[in-house]
Amino acid sequence: MLGVVGIVSLRPGARQLQSGHQTTGLRREEEEGRQVFLDGVMRVGAAALAGGLFGTVGTLCFFLAFASDYWLVASDNCGPYTWPTKTTPAGDRDANGTESQSFEAVPGSPPFLTLHHEGFFWRCVFHVEPTAHAVLATLFTNQPESKVCVHGYLFPLPVTLGPVPHPSYDATAVFRGFWTLLIILGLAAALTGGFVLVCGVPFISRKLCRLGGALLIAAACLFLLVLLLFVLWMEAVEVKRYILQERGEACPHAEVTALYGLSFMVAAAGVPLQLISGLIFLLVGRAFGASK
Repeated sequence: MLGVVGIVSLRPGARQLQSGHQTTGLRREEEEGRQVFLDGVMRVGAAALAGGLFGTVGTLCFFLAFASDYWLVASDNCGPYTWPTKTTPAGDRDANGTESQSFEAVPGSPPFLTLHHEGFFWRCVFHVEPTAHAVLATLFTNQPESKVCVHGYLFPLPVTLGPVPHPSYDATAVFRGFWTLLIILGLAAALTGGFVLVCGVPFISRKLCRLGGALLIAAACLFLLVLLLFVLWMEAVEVKRYILQERGEACPHAEVTALYGLSFMVAAAGVPLQLISGLIFLLVGRAFGASK
């Protein structure tokens, strides 16, 4: 009889012990889950930081390529360069209504080379020594005093002078006009994506994080198209005629050297950085949504 009473009296203690083990197990699981969550947050934060750095550098590369005027660097030995300075009075027009233009020679003492560099905003020309390297001569530390520049907002569209169609008119002008549109859209997408990611507080909304990543990827793709169009223009179009178009047929046997400038190289470096940044933020948005 006493044994039965002892067994009955031990049952509440056993239940309490079992309940304590269950509580300890739940606490341990909660701590493990919290630790896993914190580890995930730290990894996501590190990935977002890396993506932000890549995106910032890529956007700066795009902006520098857009603002600088060294996409095309070319040199020729045609002699003193002539540049349109002013238009004639309104009454002196040709049959097509195009104003004729006078020309001014850029002074230089032979022997010398005429160096051209062009970008979105400016088209510039100056004279250098025959032994000078075209790309190195365009660096900011080597700029001459006799440099002459004109606006080139529609680069790389050719500037047609005189009657239309002009003999130097390039038939691919419309095709190459997409270059201007794509570079503006690419820069706008990069800046908008950066604004969404920085000012939109992406860690509150995974949709904003994904949207910012998608915009960065779109910017990378647009600038990749810009680079491909520029390469196609350089390789498929007669660049010599484009460089010598203001001088007409004055130098039919001139030697022209065309190179890819520093702006092109900077834009090419920004494409993979921007693409990696966009992919990282897409994955961060996906991981952030999965954690919720």
